[in-house]
Amino acid sequence: MDKNMFCFQCEQTIGCSGCTGNSGVCGKTADTAKLQDELTGALIGLARAVDSTTAVSKKTSQVIIEGLFTTVTNVNFDNASIESMIQKVRAEKERLAPDCSKCQSPCGKTDEYDMQQLWNADEDTRSLKSLILFGIRGMAAYAYHAAVLGHEDEEVNLFFCEALFKIGYEENTETLLSTVLKVGEINLKCMALLDKANTETYGTPEPTEVTLTVEKGPFIVVTGHDLKDLQLLLEQTSGKGINIYTHGEMLPAHAYPFLKKFPHLKGNFGTAWQNQQKEFDHLPAPILYTTNCLMPPKSSYADRVFTTEVVAFPGTVHIDEKKDFTPVIEKALELGGYKEDQILTGINGGTKVTTGFGHAAILSHADTVIKAVKSGDISHFFLVAGCDGAKPGRNYYTEFVKQAPSDSVILTLACGKFRFNDLDLGEIGGLPRLMDIGQCNDAYGAIQVAVALADAFECSVNELPLSFVLSWYEQKAVCILLTLLHLGIKNIRLGPSLPAFLSPNILNFLVENYGIGPITTPEEDIKTLQSGCVQ
Repeated sequence: MDKNMFCFQCEQTIGCSGCTGNSGVCGKTADTAKLQDELTGALIGLARAVDSTTAVSKKTSQVIIEGLFTTVTNVNFDNASIESMIQKVRAEKERLAPDCSKCQSPCGKTDEYDMQQLWNADEDTRSLKSLILFGIRGMAAYAYHAAVLGHEDEEVNLFFCEALFKIGYEENTETLLSTVLKVGEINLKCMALLDKANTETYGTPEPTEVTLTVEKGPFIVVTGHDLKDLQLLLEQTSGKGINIYTHGEMLPAHAYPFLKKFPHLKGNFGTAWQNQQKEFDHLPAPILYTTNCLMPPKSSYADRVFTTEVVAFPGTVHIDEKKDFTPVIEKALELGGYKEDQILTGINGGTKVTTGFGHAAILSHADTVIKAVKSGDISHFFLVAGCDGAKPGRNYYTEFVKQAPSDSVILTLACGKFRFNDLDLGEIGGLPRLMDIGQCNDAYGAIQVAVALADAFECSVNELPLSFVLSWYEQKAVCILLTLLHLGIKNIRLGPSLPAFLSPNILNFLVENYGIGPITTPEEDIKTLQSGCVQ
């Protein structure tokens, strides 16, 4: 391709077709995009080297997962960091196949893959391979978080290699389509692994009310998804007179018993990731980025941005694997926080939000829920969930929730909920109509609730009065969608626009076999989904 860059892995891509100029809408430059392609090509080469071994070692799996996670949207904007990751991947391949670099008659079996072959492939092959690639990038994030807490799965690790191998060297459409659905199958196992890691480490989430007020004095804002980083920061700031506030996808941390015991974990600051440049403008506190959701910082707060794990941005301070958060703590004390308490609100003016309705919490009231459905008190469940973003049209989800019938229940998760999670929708049978299951990482919980309800009513999930209305932005949403398709869930509504990497033929396949379709208007979609007359 003769463009400076090519990237169409996220929802905000230019013209719903692809970012092809000097930089993407997310802010990454063409040089960064090319390095991410080089990293992906190196990972495919490593997967070929693994193919000649008897098993995937823990070290190799860590390199592959970290490399894939590095390429997720809004994770790493730092070229030096990406180049270092490329060298790490190449070193691991050299360790597995040391003779290849010295061979006088190279066979090419462990060569790195040129991503231009993918971007220039016929549109259906490109579409299927992109679904696989973006799906495993999202899944790598979940595997990474689980591994940080000491939980791994050999089948998951092996599949990363299988999927990378097929991205590079498989051309058969049926095989690629089968692999697309297998991404969903393996991601279900990966999400179950992460659910186990989180609950065994931090306890079972409990419904918890979280204030949006920020108290006066020094504080630190923690954003991203990584609970381990939050734990370590809480431990290192204990007794130092510094309060900790979550941001974005870290909100559900307040529901875990282990983390709740820290009295200086005070509340939640701000809303979803796309609002951070406005919300962090001249913030009198440092921000710690633990995973994806980093936007290029404005000069008004760039000096107080700290990154860790695979997150990186040029010119910011990176906290390495030693996890010494002293620079963050010192910056919090230096800036001093607000002089007076700040009574902040959500998008709709609410001063508090509730989280912690994980599958264990909801299913502990299963009898109440089942009774309410049978009596007609609950007419329908809507899972309104997924990523938020800046593109116009996302207010659809706010209006959908506001207009949903008063006898319906709204389940939600991920950062898209910040469009409406400060609304008071009342209760049904003593249970809130709006239940926040948690992070995008907690999509497994929503699936468990759906499966349990289907078992209780002795029907399939598709026969339940349950509809999926999803918003997507990046690659974790892709792997979750593929998991829902693997489970055979139909009639999903997706927006605000359909993925640019779906070719007409592949989109038609999804429509014909799964009834997947774009959102229209809240009024029309509510009517259609409730009636069951989904096209």
